[in-house]
Amino acid sequence: MLKVKVYNTEGLPVGEQELAVKIFAVKPNQALIHQAVVTQQANERQVLAHTKDRSEVRGGGKKPWRQKGTGRARAGSSRSPIWIGGGVTFGPTKDRNFSKKLNKKMKQQALFMALTDKLQNENLAVVDKLEIAEYKTKAMNEILKNLETKVLKIKPDKKAKRSLLVILGKKDEKTFISGRNLVGAEIINLDNINIVEVLKYKSLILTVDGVKRLEKTYSK
Repeated sequence: MLKVKVYNTEGLPVGEQELAVKIFAVKPNQALIHQAVVTQQANERQVLAHTKDRSEVRGGGKKPWRQKGTGRARAGSSRSPIWIGGGVTFGPTKDRNFSKKLNKKMKQQALFMALTDKLQNENLAVVDKLEIAEYKTKAMNEILKNLETKVLKIKPDKKAKRSLLVILGKKDEKTFISGRNLVGAEIINLDNINIVEVLKYKSLILTVDGVKRLEKTYSK
């Protein structure tokens, strides 16, 4: 088991927490991480572009003119793709499927690799709890500042953008709402953890409850 220090919201050490080796000490595999990221992004992709073919375009039910005797080319519908206002032959349709499949164990291993990377590069902090008494964005910002400067050793820089992901053990409405307007910071509960979010942000903060639930979830 790995041991890391546990801090309070003021950035002061208050104890230690054991971390499971199978989650926080996994040998990285860049190909697997890339595959997991591509799969998740592909499954979240929305099919927006859609063109109508001749069967979907309105009108065109009546034959434009008789088959023979006019001297013009025969035509069966004014909604033919070769007519202005007609259907599109090879345009994009909403029937396209971009989804991909990935083995469940492979997906979990990729997530563990991302968490391991955060720990090894000292971009992960564990706090005893992250709760505030009232809905206050300013109060949440002060808490995150304490953890960034005192625990994650991030030097204050007005030009540098914040890049911080906070994962709670369970949903806390006050904490979530107080932090949702903070630029560069995102607060989620453990049920929504995914590899894209973990890799998107440079630093990661986990609560003790979140660590315990994470190990319990993936210990089966």
